[in-house]
Amino acid sequence: MIGISLIFLATLFLAYSNGANDNFKGVATLFGSKTINYRDSLYLATITTLAGSLCSLYLSLSLIKIFSGKGLVPDSIAASPEFLLTVVIGAGLTIMLATLTGFPISTTHSLTGALIGAGFMAVGAQINLNTLIKSFLLPILLSPLISVSLSALLYSGLHHLRIQSGVCKEWCVCVGETEQIIPILQPNSLAYLESIKGIDASIGTVDECKERYTGKFIGIEYQKLIDLLHIFSAGSVSFARGLNDTPKIAALLMAASVFDIKYGIMAIAAGMAMGGILNSHKVAQTMSKKIVPLNPGQGFAANLTAAILVFFASIAGLPVSTTHVSVGSIAGIGLINKRGDIKVISDILLAWILTLPVAAVLSAGIYLALK
Repeated sequence: MIGISLIFLATLFLAYSNGANDNFKGVATLFGSKTINYRDSLYLATITTLAGSLCSLYLSLSLIKIFSGKGLVPDSIAASPEFLLTVVIGAGLTIMLATLTGFPISTTHSLTGALIGAGFMAVGAQINLNTLIKSFLLPILLSPLISVSLSALLYSGLHHLRIQSGVCKEWCVCVGETEQIIPILQPNSLAYLESIKGIDASIGTVDECKERYTGKFIGIEYQKLIDLLHIFSAGSVSFARGLNDTPKIAALLMAASVFDIKYGIMAIAAGMAMGGILNSHKVAQTMSKKIVPLNPGQGFAANLTAAILVFFASIAGLPVSTTHVSVGSIAGIGLINKRGDIKVISDILLAWILTLPVAAVLSAGIYLALK
């Protein structure tokens, strides 16, 4: 009974960590492009993620079997309390460590690393390498490459459509009084300072004003249309994330036979929502501001790409990473507009590379301690 209680509490911690790191990823482009503010973006992410989590009960249960560990290790090991507790704690600690440092990493990557570490410590060479490669590693490796390519193509197509429709961009112009202090030399070689006032005008920077679209598309103001589509696409990404991530975490509760699947998913959904509300600010800043500055049209293209890929992967039972897809789609826009921050993207890629081995080492150590 104590073991089951520990697994339940540790799984809630994993769900909380997942929410803290992943909750804002779907709406990052809304906040970054100033379409809506941080609080409203967070509310939208929380509500739509909850909806996706609850719908996972009907749409993506095939992911539960994959992340239960069955097929990777013998069933008797996969259902043992020490194996399950090891996987949950190892993955949760990895995600929380990244969250506290502001790096958006993959829950899928963390769970995979934890399963590998615990699996090797439990059965050694008996771990099923075919299942590991086919069900875990291939989707993880391919999803960011596909999202980068697809978002770049989609944005290019939408950009061409905007130009052909005669829709232009506009920026604010800052006009106001300026004051300069100029030193005036005197005959006695001394100088005094004189204030000279005038009128100056300049184009505002991205940080000072919001880039907007002018014109109409099929009779609707283009800016209003793109804002609505952008908000809808962001909500769709968060919905797809809940659909994809919830079963992965719930699988560990199901393997331990702790709860009926309905109550397990509800508990995971609540933990993810709390983590997103209370602890997602640092990752939100990285996703929204640091990878690449986006306007609403670019944000819409990135979100639409991520939503489509994650949704259909969830239905098909493919354990893709929402993080990889979301960051990849944003980076794809950066490749096209050449405004991506290479250092930030490189740091995120390094964090992704380290996620799996860190989770594996942590879970291996925890398994030894528990045994």
